[in-house]
Amino acid sequence: MRHSTQSAAMLAGAASAAPVLSASALRDTSLLPLPQSASFPFQHGVASGDPLTDRVILWTRITLPVGQEILEIPYRWRVTRDPQLRQLVSEGEGYTSLRRDFTVKVDVDGLSPGETYYYVFEALEQMSDVGRTRTLPQGHVDQLRIAFTSCSNYARGCFNVYREIANRPDLDVVLHLGDYIYEYGNTDQSLVSGRLHAPAGETLTLADYRTRHAQYKTDNDLQEVHRQHAFMVIWDDHEVANNAWLGGAENHSEGDEGRWSDRLSGAVQAYLEWMPIRESARGIYRNFRFGDLLDLNMLDTRLAGRDAQADSREDRNRPDRTLLGFEQESWLEENLSRAQQENIRWKLLGQQVMVGQLGTNDTPFNYDQWDGYPAARQRLFDSVRRAGADNLVVLTGDIHSSWAMTLHDDPFADEPGAALGVELVTPAVTSPGIENYTQAQLASASLQQLLPHLNFVDFYYRGYVLLDITHERIQAEWWVVDTILSHRYVSECMKALVIPAGQPALLPAAQLTSARLAAAPAPDFSRSLAWLRHWRPEQNLYPLNGLLADKGSALVPGG
Repeated sequence: MRHSTQSAAMLAGAASAAPVLSASALRDTSLLPLPQSASFPFQHGVASGDPLTDRVILWTRITLPVGQEILEIPYRWRVTRDPQLRQLVSEGEGYTSLRRDFTVKVDVDGLSPGETYYYVFEALEQMSDVGRTRTLPQGHVDQLRIAFTSCSNYARGCFNVYREIANRPDLDVVLHLGDYIYEYGNTDQSLVSGRLHAPAGETLTLADYRTRHAQYKTDNDLQEVHRQHAFMVIWDDHEVANNAWLGGAENHSEGDEGRWSDRLSGAVQAYLEWMPIRESARGIYRNFRFGDLLDLNMLDTRLAGRDAQADSREDRNRPDRTLLGFEQESWLEENLSRAQQENIRWKLLGQQVMVGQLGTNDTPFNYDQWDGYPAARQRLFDSVRRAGADNLVVLTGDIHSSWAMTLHDDPFADEPGAALGVELVTPAVTSPGIENYTQAQLASASLQQLLPHLNFVDFYYRGYVLLDITHERIQAEWWVVDTILSHRYVSECMKALVIPAGQPALLPAAQLTSARLAAAPAPDFSRSLAWLRHWRPEQNLYPLNGLLADKGSALVPGG
């Protein structure tokens, strides 16, 4: 079965603006931001994403004052080289409207490679917090530091993992590999965490998905990680519905929940509105180049061309079944070939579901993963060989647990042969693995005995993976938090492994990597100037025509 990629432009419809919701009562009050008036227009923070060598996407959302009905809102943006917003690089203006749920997305070009920039928005005569972003490097690159994570369910607990990533100023970019939001109501889980999903039930319509995205972006820790780092994101199933594919989902009943095409269209439209992602008619799978050190392909294993999950072993084993879609398969092989021919050291794939086998080729464990699409997995491995692509590392989310394994056609064979590459799987931000520690440890120990290609696995902790990348090796470090039910937590490195260049193996790391020098973080809004955040023109405190109107104004955060 073949599927054409749906264009974002084809996803029509509009809905009322999503309400702004309060943060959980469980939050540590020391971490709460300064109080914001109901008229503050940037209640969902700022974000940046999809950096290239000369451009980056900037994002925000403008919240209307209570009781006002406005069809179109003007805004301004400004990019500078310094966190005090004095060294102007670029600026512009535009309009947003109800049609985009008053979200703003600007593709700022004319930037320099490998540089850190700071940015701010202005609307309704108030200014946003300052954001920080970074363009991709060009030419020879000695080192990169990247964090990746996935599966952030608001109702399950606090986003401590996001806070930890935000506190690393030396990252080049953050990858989110899917399940950025969850469609469930999760009422029972909310009784434990104190964080109630909005809308209260399951998301089904465009308005529902907009409301859910809006709620997630009121979280302080999520706002902070977006404010400090550029993101590269890819969706998985829960941005729409559990075990989604282009034609349906396990968690959708047309008899009770309406037409699948309407739900899919609304979910995708809301995602493109609310995420800092560059939009393309081809879809959201895309390629990024980090100089001569790294080639990254962000894959769409959900909606670009996936066939439905098999309901029998015979169906599963059909040779024409695809997970990526044949168009994306060809695109990926071309990218791998080009990267190898241009002597790019590392080839990384950022994707959602586990590639490595959890069961034998004859007894798969999960039909939603690559195990359920063996012909497609073999085509993937064959394309890597045809491209001659060495130093292959697959980055994976989805499974709410930490894994590291080598990749083989059949790791259970008597002579499996040399590994094709390695796979690194991130734990979740909040979504659960095995929540009983003893049971989690027993399950890990059992799998270590059953899977010959498995280096390590942990089902208990939430966290992220830090990649420190040089031409000689990649060091992967699994950083975890001990709780998500409170902001009083501890974070430590659970595991550190090294992948040597030219050797698809996972070796113990001698020591943890050190932070490198980095540009200053985006500043917190100065408490001495906190009144500026609430300033309204009717107060007539100063004759300012918008905080950014005067390019030389010193009335800026940290000024």
